[in-house]
Amino acid sequence: MDRQLLSAIAHAGHPIAAPISEAALDRLLRQAALPDGARVLDLGCGEGEWSLRALELVPSAVADGVDISPHALSSARRAATARGLSDRLSLHSTPAADFAAAEPYDLVLCMGSTHAFGGLKGTMDAVARFVRPGGLALVGEGFWERPPSEAVEELGRFSDLAGTVAAAESEGWLTVYAHVSELGEWDEYEWSWTGSLARWAAANPGPDGEQALSAAKEHRDLWLNGYRGVLGFVSLLLLRV
Repeated sequence: MDRQLLSAIAHAGHPIAAPISEAALDRLLRQAALPDGARVLDLGCGEGEWSLRALELVPSAVADGVDISPHALSSARRAATARGLSDRLSLHSTPAADFAAAEPYDLVLCMGSTHAFGGLKGTMDAVARFVRPGGLALVGEGFWERPPSEAVEELGRFSDLAGTVAAAESEGWLTVYAHVSELGEWDEYEWSWTGSLARWAAANPGPDGEQALSAAKEHRDLWLNGYRGVLGFVSLLLLRV
């Protein structure tokens, strides 16, 4: 079973695909105060939940979603159709780093996908190419709540919260709002992630089911015995100045 399919199964019950509640997602997008006719770009869009909610909040907006997972893009396409938004959401099957656009955007999203650009600094440089002057970026990134163990540190080269904000603002950006995910949001996300895989494994006995269950247990062990309360997640709303 390929990794993209595993990820699609794991996120089936949590299409936000980050340790963020629906209320926090809405609050972040409302803080963006998108204008009529806004253009939105979602880099690493997954199942498209962020773009779809932005389109619901601004009925005249349009959005582009970019992802490499055919499973996630199929889910995004189905969700857009079910919510009557397929005519305003364009989906692109390409690496985020390779995407090109003819016009700038009012809001560029990159939620938990900074690895596509080699980290936070590379993400901010890339996003700057797409955002209009005075436009916004909404970027979700991990940070260390407290010093990690060696095993947990391998999850990524993260800074603390202050260092993460400083890195995001280093090249012409200004943080105008932020949300730091709470432990309950993390727990909801992780239990959904591992539980969705476990349910799928139980319903699909055989090699694929065994692989899915193994992935769920390995992930749960690393979370419960490693990064729970150690790895944080911050969503930064940044103004291009």
